[in-house]
Amino acid sequence: MPGENLTRIEAQERAALIAVRSYAVALDLTTGAETFGSTTTVEFAATPGATTFIDAITSTVHSVTLNGVSLDPGSVSDGIRIQLDGLAAENTLTVVSDALYTNTGEGLHRFVDPVDNEVYLYSQFEVPDSCRVFAVFEQPDLKATFAFTVTAPGAWEVISNSVTPVPTDAGNGAKTWVFPPTHTISSYITALVAGPYAVVRSELTSSDGRVIPLGLFSRKSLFQYLDSDYLFEKTRQGFAYFEEKFNYPYPFDKYDQMFVPEFNAGAMENAGAVTFTETYVFRSKVTDAIKERRVVTVLHELAHMWFGDLVTMKWWNDLWLNESFAEWASTMATAEATEWTEAWTTFAVMEKSWAYKQDQLPSTHPIVATITDLEDVQVNFDGITYAKGGSVLKQLVAWVGRDEFFAGVAAYFAKHEWGNTELNDLMVELEASSGRDLSEWTKLWLETAGVNTLRPEVAVDETGMITGFTVLQTAAADYPTIRPHRIAIGFYNFADGALVRAHRVEIDIDGPRTDVAELVGLARPALVLLNDDDLAYAKIRLDTASQDVALENLSSIESPLARAIVWGAVWDATRDAETAPRDFISLVLGNVATETESTTLRTVLGQVVLAATYYVAAEFRANTVTEVGDALWSLARHAEPGTDAQFQFVKFFASVASTGSHLASVAAILDGSVPLDGLTIDTDLAWELLIALVAGGKAGSAEIDAALADDNTATGAQSAAQARAAIPTPEGKQAAWSSLIDVDTAPNTIVRVTAAGFLRANDATLLEPFVDEYFAMLQPVWESRSFSIAEKLVLGLYPSPLANQALADATRAWLDANPEPQALRRLVIENLAGVERALAAQARDAV
Repeated sequence: MPGENLTRIEAQERAALIAVRSYAVALDLTTGAETFGSTTTVEFAATPGATTFIDAITSTVHSVTLNGVSLDPGSVSDGIRIQLDGLAAENTLTVVSDALYTNTGEGLHRFVDPVDNEVYLYSQFEVPDSCRVFAVFEQPDLKATFAFTVTAPGAWEVISNSVTPVPTDAGNGAKTWVFPPTHTISSYITALVAGPYAVVRSELTSSDGRVIPLGLFSRKSLFQYLDSDYLFEKTRQGFAYFEEKFNYPYPFDKYDQMFVPEFNAGAMENAGAVTFTETYVFRSKVTDAIKERRVVTVLHELAHMWFGDLVTMKWWNDLWLNESFAEWASTMATAEATEWTEAWTTFAVMEKSWAYKQDQLPSTHPIVATITDLEDVQVNFDGITYAKGGSVLKQLVAWVGRDEFFAGVAAYFAKHEWGNTELNDLMVELEASSGRDLSEWTKLWLETAGVNTLRPEVAVDETGMITGFTVLQTAAADYPTIRPHRIAIGFYNFADGALVRAHRVEIDIDGPRTDVAELVGLARPALVLLNDDDLAYAKIRLDTASQDVALENLSSIESPLARAIVWGAVWDATRDAETAPRDFISLVLGNVATETESTTLRTVLGQVVLAATYYVAAEFRANTVTEVGDALWSLARHAEPGTDAQFQFVKFFASVASTGSHLASVAAILDGSVPLDGLTIDTDLAWELLIALVAGGKAGSAEIDAALADDNTATGAQSAAQARAAIPTPEGKQAAWSSLIDVDTAPNTIVRVTAAGFLRANDATLLEPFVDEYFAMLQPVWESRSFSIAEKLVLGLYPSPLANQALADATRAWLDANPEPQALRRLVIENLAGVERALAAQARDAV
């Protein structure tokens, strides 16, 4: 990665020197399997006599022509940047090069479908990777128009940001697509997707009367599973919602959504040409949680067409606002415009738990992060940027008022369309629409790190009447900021066997103590719930009486969101070593059978597995894992047939199966000798069950090979790789390690799943020999691999299942010996923090 890292200072200096007008990019995708032809012509203004550079990661530079003068490629290009000296007031630069296809999910990714050997391409340019495809001034504030001309096999679909033109014949079975220029956009949201994609088309009418063409694309071998009617319906619902709320018609000329192979993220907001992971094309049954997540993702990317694409951050320190706004807006749209009306419950359970976890790491940072270079950006796609930012925006909406917030956002779009902005540009409009001074709010919420904890202090008399009610606020010692919050307080009482809300107040709180006079004189309820409706970003604790009621009757709480808040409070206390992990496990297993929300179920079951395998004291761990497995198997057998709950109980049972009895039950499910009514063993579930058997030593290479022969697909190859890496022998683990470290040929998805299989070990001591190897590989991998692959290896191969003091000590020793690079250190520090939290929880569990 060295040499590819643009600094903020370099970007500021370059932006002060040049203004880019347009790009004309010609790509030839018919030149072979390793490289493609790339010719870029850039028109830009500059300070006369200035010197700067253009980004161009190339295989070969054939020619560089600046204002009609040929420059020596060997002198001006190092394969990463091209130096430009003696600029004129108006400049024309042409770069002719060959560029490399990747298999890392960065730049122009090339994939060969094992089903039919067809080639599929797609681009992924955020953060700094459009320069892997064409020469470009790669920073978000140097916007321009982009006109792409693409020569490709004639049978292919070719999609970019502009409306796809009718291609012309280019000879030898190829065709050329000449796309009209885009609107003025940033380079990172340009796109190219090409290959024999299958497509279904539709259209909608925008609020300004324009007809917007719609397209949905997937590989031919997956197309039968593409539920296009449903996806078009969610897209239309999102369009109508956002156009109304933003008071601004859809900014672009068409809207294509492509499901592409081996994608690193969930999706990417390329202007008018959104790419999604093709795991969102459901070839097998998935949980309702995944179905809902797909809808949120579809609407998240659609929200970006306004916030991010129409109006774009000036520099990456405002990445949070881009992502947080889309996270908040997509959750709002999901809850109000689709059938997933409990989307805010999902947000509370999943997004906020991610945010709270990230915000308690040593690497936490203010929402408005200090971004000094591109490596800082890469590691900042985290729970602060997405989930905490989205949570704080929800708090801001409550603070200024919903209608006022939308009015401010609408004014922001109208004022800054096609431009670049900074945080203050939005705050100015929100202050104008709401009448609130947000300067102090911005300072406390966006420029400081850490999460506050809120606790109720309730005084009652002998009759049970409340004589005093105070909200106590504390902060972590390292991040002592006390913040203003807009919260609701709910009072819950029993009615017909359920705990239902009987009273609610909404108030502003600030300082270490906030007295709530309006609750004095009321009868104390069975359950007092701070942050009811989840308006605020804060951890909460229950008072002793409420906690006793909640833990005894959690499944009786009528509101899914209130249940989620209680689940979250108890999990936070467990992570903070205030509640014993085995007590948390007992709570979940005693109440989870009746949980109705799929994401809540998925999240708390994941927390149970984490607690059992990492947080429980070592002397109790094996028995606890066995008890969890027994309970999940019982829950699966007694769940209503065919339900999401039954499906999830089976999946989590397989993930913790460790005893001979467990593994025999997994085998019986897989071979059908012990069927569960309503449960279909489809292709993907069969792989999960097989991987469990392999990890337990009850299946091996022969069974993996047979399963792959039956499922010779990209997904099958990934599952097979994960299964092989899970073989519980020293030789199996070494083979998995060597396939990732000793060679650099595995594509991004195989790296990810192999690492997951490597860490799957019922006997964690299998990983002990790799502790020294892990730390030895860090610097060489960071130096030699792309960011995407390096990050997967640094995070995915850390032997965290050991969760012991020796691993913590070895990690600290590496950190002491390696002061640079900071982005790598951050990942290792986060690994260490997970082990330290596990050790604290283990100590609490042993008491």
